[in-house]
Amino acid sequence: MANYIMMMGTSSHVGKSILTTALCRIFRQEGRRVVPFKAQNMALNSYVTKDGLEMGRAQVAQAEAAGLEPFVDMNPVLLKPTGNSCSQVVLMGRPIGNMTAKEYHQGYSLQAFGAVKDALARLDAEYETVVIEGAGSPAEVNLKANDIVNMRVAKYLNAPVLLIADVDRGGALASLVGTLELLEEDERALVKGLVVNKFRGDISLFTPAVEFLEKKTGKPVLGVIPHIEEMGIDDEDSVSLEDKAEKAVDRDLHLAVIRTPKISNFTDFDSLESEPDVALCYVHDADALGAPDLILLPGSKNTSEDMRWLETSGLAAKIRTAHEKGAAVIGICGGYQMLGEKILDPQHTESSFDSTEGLGLLGLQTTFHEDKLTAQVTASVQDLSFLGQTISAEEIKGYEIHMGTTEFLRDSETHPFRIQERRGESCDAVEGTVNEAGSVFGTYIHGVFDHDGLRRALLNALRERKGLAPLVVTRNRYREKEESYDRLAAVVREHLDLEKLREIMGEKARC
Repeated sequence: MANYIMMMGTSSHVGKSILTTALCRIFRQEGRRVVPFKAQNMALNSYVTKDGLEMGRAQVAQAEAAGLEPFVDMNPVLLKPTGNSCSQVVLMGRPIGNMTAKEYHQGYSLQAFGAVKDALARLDAEYETVVIEGAGSPAEVNLKANDIVNMRVAKYLNAPVLLIADVDRGGALASLVGTLELLEEDERALVKGLVVNKFRGDISLFTPAVEFLEKKTGKPVLGVIPHIEEMGIDDEDSVSLEDKAEKAVDRDLHLAVIRTPKISNFTDFDSLESEPDVALCYVHDADALGAPDLILLPGSKNTSEDMRWLETSGLAAKIRTAHEKGAAVIGICGGYQMLGEKILDPQHTESSFDSTEGLGLLGLQTTFHEDKLTAQVTASVQDLSFLGQTISAEEIKGYEIHMGTTEFLRDSETHPFRIQERRGESCDAVEGTVNEAGSVFGTYIHGVFDHDGLRRALLNALRERKGLAPLVVTRNRYREKEESYDRLAAVVREHLDLEKLREIMGEKARC
């Protein structure tokens, strides 16, 4: 039987995911068989497992920190917001339909808890330690009756809980005290410790606050974790985009990611943002686009609505004008679909619109239907003509996660990607489209920029067009991630009372 520790927060975005990730790495470093778990995740950033199932990206990062291949038992329920208080419900990796918030919380969530219990039973049998993440706050009195991700899980497992607050937002003491006050007595008893996260400045000045919290609540403060800059770990959802400035630092190359209302899987661009010659910004306002070297169109949970938003916001016109003046454009997944001439949705699978005009930068149209393609893939790029350069790359690892079938309309355009393996089986399928001028291309493959050689080749094509010397490949994305997890673990080790944590978990200390 496994030992448990559960991370809950006083609100969303206080650092539950990151601290769960840290504990997964710490326990792995100690030689434990550790696994992350989150009963229900609400996120637009999703991932496809080796067996073609869908799960939240936060648990993927946690799995990597634990040294595991991600699998859906780590996140049995995923809610993907589609707008208008409605979400697509993904159960054990497969979409089962769209539900309103009322339909889900008052009708379906408790049914889904059966899958949660089954997943926990499998993890309990296989692993030594389960690090569990809650969602939002456990004290939302309007949701508690049907909540399946916070105290229902803790009580089901009798799992000890650490309650986390974000001091950087202000009001951390009140949020901790208030959250405990709103819990039922048996729930409050499960909270075994408090953690203050994202502290800046001289930590000794926080000592009176720690003393107050412990006296007021009767709960020990296990740690005050400092704010960690540039962790290099994938963000869970678009709420983190609020922390990214729309104006980036001045560097050789300026890249603009279009921040649409239904943006998804924006982690596709994290590896670009980390390049030393790249200034990458997220643009939500037409006037902020400026004159970037490269415009990036991300995935979308509702491509038709996001495309219409591009038109009404004025960004579509700005993108077309920027392209005419020399900006290159790349679209991933939903962004790829937007680059085409039309988006058709005759069955209203994704939206209420039968047809939506695209940007018209590529000769293709996409028709939506109910089936969703979810698969990990291995692909290659053969002779991609981009800004006058010819680019090739092998062993591109990524995944597809999209609805819709794309039809190619122009013989002059080429399809530079070739999928060689899908869901572990050999195949030979063309993928993606590049225009005749080599200034616009799109692909359904998420993760293409994580390929070190391809990423640098694309950036070097931008550099050479500006008369700048190309740079050599110096980065290794996999190694960088591993170093980030180790750095996070080191910081948390220093500032969290692990001896007290082990006592709370009922475990003996390990070397």
